[in-house]
Amino acid sequence: MRTIMARYPQPRSALLPMLHLVQAEFGYVTPAGIEACAAELGITTAEVAAVATFYTMYKRRPIGDYHVGVCTNTLCAIMGGDAIFAALQEHLGIGNDETTADGLVTLEHIECNAACDYAPVLMVNWEFFDDQTVQSARDLVDRLRAGDPPDPTRGAGPVCTWRETARVLAGFPDGRAHEGPSAGPASLVGLRRARERGDEAPDDGRRTSGQHAQNGGSS
Repeated sequence: MRTIMARYPQPRSALLPMLHLVQAEFGYVTPAGIEACAAELGITTAEVAAVATFYTMYKRRPIGDYHVGVCTNTLCAIMGGDAIFAALQEHLGIGNDETTADGLVTLEHIECNAACDYAPVLMVNWEFFDDQTVQSARDLVDRLRAGDPPDPTRGAGPVCTWRETARVLAGFPDGRAHEGPSAGPASLVGLRRARERGDEAPDDGRRTSGQHAQNGGSS
């Protein structure tokens, strides 16, 4: 924890990665982890708990090795996200925010995975699996439970476990940050078409206004 704190001019700014480190060690944010963060930062356990309960990436009970988050927000739901989530509930025999008996998979519906151009999307430990179907989602969780984690659509593969991911989020890289694709055609089509048309970004109005003011308002 002190290694993380040393990165920041104000120690309490280290709280978010410190909570990820707690999850890397224990699989979730434990009461002992909250107390340790509070003691190191010189703040109250209530202040730490307030942060841990505000952000949904922090879990207050044990999580499976693979957290499967299915987007059920509007676009993904229309494109099949609701059907995927319902199918996985039946296939895994668990409900929302529950974990399989073997401790491998936790299922959760997510309000938005910020990947609308690839709807319907699910994430495994925050890694993207795009353009899913009911069958591909079933196949995905079967591979996770069989010890054969697949490569995500974007990012390094194979997908890490929950604790390994938490350690990376705590600021301890696994050396794979530059592996795998970071964007796909659907995300880049607008940029490609703009370049084909010769479009350019508009002038920065703030910069123009600043120059105008420096010139005494003269035109």
